[in-house]
Amino acid sequence: MGRPLANWEESGEQIGPSAGIPIFGLDALSSAAYGPEAALTLLIPLGMVGVHYILPVVAAIVALLIIVYFSYCQTIEAYPHGGGSYTVASENLGDHAGLLAAAALMIDYVLTAAVGISAGVGALVSALPALQPHTLGICLLILVLLSFVNIRGVRATGVAFLIPTYLFVGCLLIIIVLGIFHVVVTGGHPVPVMAVPHLPPATAMLTLWLLAKVFASGCTAMTGVEAVSNGVMAFREPTTANARRTLTIIIALLIVLLLGIAFMCRAYGIGATDPEGSAYQSVLSQLTTAVAGRGIFYYVTIGSILLVLSLSANTAFADFPRLTRAVAKNDFLPHLFTDRGRRLLYSAGIYWLVFLTGGLLMLFGGVTDRLIPLYAIGAFLAFTLSQAGMVMHWKRKGGPGWQWKMLVNGVGATATGLTLLVVLVAKFAAGAWVTALLIPALILLMSMVKRHYVRVNSQTEDDSPLDLKDFKPLFVIVPFDRWSRITEKGIRFALALSHDVHAVHIDCGEHEEVNAAWQRNVVAPVQAAGLPVPDLVTLQSPYRVIILPLVDYVLKMEQEQRGRTIAVVVPELVVRHWWEYVMHNQRAQLLKLLLLVKGNQGIVVLNIPWYLQK
Repeated sequence: MGRPLANWEESGEQIGPSAGIPIFGLDALSSAAYGPEAALTLLIPLGMVGVHYILPVVAAIVALLIIVYFSYCQTIEAYPHGGGSYTVASENLGDHAGLLAAAALMIDYVLTAAVGISAGVGALVSALPALQPHTLGICLLILVLLSFVNIRGVRATGVAFLIPTYLFVGCLLIIIVLGIFHVVVTGGHPVPVMAVPHLPPATAMLTLWLLAKVFASGCTAMTGVEAVSNGVMAFREPTTANARRTLTIIIALLIVLLLGIAFMCRAYGIGATDPEGSAYQSVLSQLTTAVAGRGIFYYVTIGSILLVLSLSANTAFADFPRLTRAVAKNDFLPHLFTDRGRRLLYSAGIYWLVFLTGGLLMLFGGVTDRLIPLYAIGAFLAFTLSQAGMVMHWKRKGGPGWQWKMLVNGVGATATGLTLLVVLVAKFAAGAWVTALLIPALILLMSMVKRHYVRVNSQTEDDSPLDLKDFKPLFVIVPFDRWSRITEKGIRFALALSHDVHAVHIDCGEHEEVNAAWQRNVVAPVQAAGLPVPDLVTLQSPYRVIILPLVDYVLKMEQEQRGRTIAVVVPELVVRHWWEYVMHNQRAQLLKLLLLVKGNQGIVVLNIPWYLQK
């Protein structure tokens, strides 16, 4: 997907605020499309009365958002090389807290991708209800397209997402401004340009528990706020200033969108509809219809919402690979996550994100409302750990104004921690228990990876000089089936390695023929050359088992020749086409596999290929 990029071209891939907003802000900005709707969905049983509660709920969420904003501004300043929750928690609270943050964020990023895509398709289905049966297929198609765009590289991704992002923000701002104008002109009683679905009659009363659940669902609008602090190094110089400027713009736009949408829903009496019902219509679709009707502007707006919601998954594509790379550098994930691909990307992280997101979409049918209960827990757990880590950072580091900075992060940690408890309790029965189980399972998995690398390092690290004490020549074993050019190449190589060579033949009834070929084609030429004659060892196998007796002989020699390296030379035919392999036995491959599994430090296996010519 594009020409390879050299290491020195990395600076050309760095971005400024204009490209940083679509790359790192899509998740946060697009949450304005499903955050208020998630809250309104829980208010359906209250009918029209429930709509009046959306504005104070969103105001509380905005207040929390402002607290988190100031906290992350300080995180960016303190960690100019990227200060995601994992890094901050690991350095200031220890490995266990870091793993908790990493597990929460990895799950959150996968859900970010899944929820963004499913919400985008939900917007499309609102405009074209006939597509509802194809929801999952469209979700998976968008996931594939996003993958191809992201494989192109950071800069190309920002350029691709620039227009949809600003079109989305512009359309929503126009709706909000136009709607507020109608509210002012009509004295607070605007008349919809086109009728919107009537809200059902109230079937329940507001309770504190319901209000807590509404707040918890609305808090999904805060996901993605951490993205900028995770990807600070993606910005061009001055890195910290550009990152903070980008975060400020994203938060300011999100606040305007959230408050504007909540106010307009209350003014026009717009609530949520059943997301699985045949008459489903998203809140933004209703709002656009009420303010501007269903003309060209409506379809442009819905198209921009579809694009941005679907592309909001890009925040996960931008940050998930960076997170897994940071975790893998500390040996808690396989090291393949630290390898950069041909486009200067951490490709393994992208591939795994696509795989996990696709699985999640298929498991929940691509329906946003089914995924929302799993959401936000990981984000708020990461918020809390990050801010708690920053409190310890300022306490340890000190410096000018450290008490004030510590207070800001302390307030942030307290606010997000309390919100986390509310979200966890409110959504536990609805599906949050899945996330609550996945996080410790993921921590256990990462701990097992770490133990593996610790064991590998303890057994392989060596700073001592080359040990030549008691150095002994190789003891070479060559499987000998029949005399051929393939076998000849193996024997020649074995004689070049050592004077102590054993050719091992598994006798299934043709011993005399093999022995005669050995005397004629090996013994006579070797004696004529004045070299030590290799031994022909014949092992009887009346049941025609070939590989196992050979493996047993190698292990037996390793015991008898203790202190010597046993080199097993495996001659094999290499064909030109993959389909030709089915016409030849694969004993050489099986032999190497069994020696790899059953062998030990005293056994080495050498491939001797003989290439079939055209």
